[in-house]
Order: sequence, then structure tokens, then C-alpha cells
Amino acid sequence: MTRKQKKAVEYNQTGMALYDAWQIDKAVDAFAAAVAADPENPEYHLNLTRAYTRGGDYDQAMAALGGYLQTETEDDVAARYEQLFSTGLDDVESNLIEGMKQLDLELPQIGKAIQMWLEYRIAIGRRPLRTPKPSLWAGALTYAIVKVNFLEITRSQIAAVFGINERSLKDKYQEIVETLDLMPADYRYFTGEENPLDKLVEAAELLEQLDRHFQED
Repeated sequence: MTRKQKKAVEYNQTGMALYDAWQIDKAVDAFAAAVAADPENPEYHLNLTRAYTRGGDYDQAMAALGGYLQTETEDDVAARYEQLFSTGLDDVESNLIEGMKQLDLELPQIGKAIQMWLEYRIAIGRRPLRTPKPSLWAGALTYAIVKVNFLEITRSQIAAVFGINERSLKDKYQEIVETLDLMPADYRYFTGEENPLDKLVEAAELLEQLDRHFQED
């Protein structure tokens, strides 16, 4: 391993820690440094793509994904990512749209579910993705959107519409939550006019101001 490659490993490790800590701008810088130090390593390009995606910068994410596809040597993994450039719907998205319409979910919520599916496929990196039952993935994505937006739709209702097992639905939903690091009212997928997280941020800022005032001599 060359000195540059060793530096690339360090940059990548730093980037992963920053990515997990949601310090996205710094993670992007670290992954970009890894790519610059070792441009032939597909992992670094893909991690840069993941960071841009988590930060909502899709143009840069697609550009980084192009760099990844030029270096990836595993054809099956590359083929999966090439599908992200397709303008057509895949089987999961088709099931998703049909099921969410049956549940009377609104167009913005359907759009967020499609966005979530795109981001999930990028976030898993080079891990295998198996979709033998697209309706299960579609149901899990729907459930995630329902939970994020506090909608009054039960897991059993979703399972019935998509024709899937409730336990399997819960397990697949948990995979999505863990991979995307979802939270209630997650800004990425929340569609309401007022996000309750804003009040938490305001309260935290107010508490910090009060604490500074309290600590003053």
C-alpha cells in the first residue's frame, strides 16, 4: 500500500465517523480527500455519493456516483447503481404508488417515499439488495412515511393493502429506519407545514441562551 493509499484509508475512516455523526459537510470533505488520494478505489466514490445524498445534494451525488461506476469492478453491484439513472419506475416504486393511493396518501407523501427508496439504495453502499417481493419493500417504505408523518394508518392496514405479512413488514421497516437513521418528523421526509422538530430546536437554542446568561459573572 502506498503512502497516498494509506492516507486515503484514514480520510475514509474519518469520513465514516463524521457521516454517522451527521456532520455531513465535513464527511463530504473527508471522502473527497480519500477519492483524491486514491481515485481508483470505488468504495471512496460510493461513500462520497452517500454523504452527498444524506445532505440532500442530489446533483453532486449523481456526479459522484458516476465516478463510482467508472471504478467498480463488481458487475452486479454496478448494475444495481446504474438503475438509479433510469427514468422508468422499478417494481418497488410501481407497487408503492399503487398501494399508497389505495391508502389515500397524498402526492407529496408518495414523492417522499420514492425519495426514501432512492436514498436507501444509495445508503446501503455495496451491501446486497434483494427485492424478490417488491410489495414488501413498498409496504415498508409506506409504513416509514406514515410513522415519520404521524399519520393515522396502522401497520395491519398497510399489510392488508400490500398483501404482506405484518411481522415481515415490521422487520423490513426496521432495516430502513436503521440504514437511513430515521427519526420522528425527519426533515427529509416530513410533509406537514409545521415540523415539531423546529420547536425542539428553538427550545434548545433558548435553553443555551438562558444557560449562558446564568453563567455570566
